[in-house]
Amino acid sequence: MSDPVVIMKQEVGKAAASRVKSDSIVGLGTGSTTAYAIQYIGERLQSGDLKNIVGVTTSFQAEVLARKYHIPLSTLDVVDRIDIAIDGADEVDPQKNLIKGGGAAHTQEKIVDSLAEQFIVVVDGGKLVDKLGSTFLLPVEVIPKAVVPVMRKLEQLGGKPELRMGVKKAGPVVTDQGNLVIDVKYDSIDDPATLEKTINNIPGVLENGLFVGVTDVVLVGEIIDNKPVVREL
Repeated sequence: MSDPVVIMKQEVGKAAASRVKSDSIVGLGTGSTTAYAIQYIGERLQSGDLKNIVGVTTSFQAEVLARKYHIPLSTLDVVDRIDIAIDGADEVDPQKNLIKGGGAAHTQEKIVDSLAEQFIVVVDGGKLVDKLGSTFLLPVEVIPKAVVPVMRKLEQLGGKPELRMGVKKAGPVVTDQGNLVIDVKYDSIDDPATLEKTINNIPGVLENGLFVGVTDVVLVGEIIDNKPVVREL
């Protein structure tokens, strides 16, 4: 029996990939559900269903996948626009604000996703929350020399910061930009827009995982009566 969760992620990825039109520049996000979207975009290209697509990736992981599925790639210094971006999220609130950065790629993701004419978020139902910060820590990308002062500042803002350590790697997680990630626990993020700006104004911080007012469409995958269902938020 196939795993219903895997099938559900595939269905959400497929639903997002089906919204990509020919002759467009596509932002390709990071994460397990987005990986299926990249796969299906590649399959649509191979079958001739899609033509003249150029991808702009948000991470090394997305780049590897895009090459695997033969999606032509470009970069932000070459393209003049991004028509549509597809990406996952770690939390989505009722206003479609997000916390991202579980995969430590949120800086590049925010650049690409914010530029996109249409930004589609693909998630499973477990990522929907009433308030951001309720289940997931807020990732903050910081240059290595600034870790200690930035952590001190984040504490003053009411957070509990912790340096993200590598799994199967000695030492901290290093981002694609060569920086470190501080994960911050907030009891409640009441004003995501203000917090996003405040944290980004701390010297040494490159970007944080709050995505406020960026999302256009949220596609949610759920398992109902053992069947995968995709709905739009």
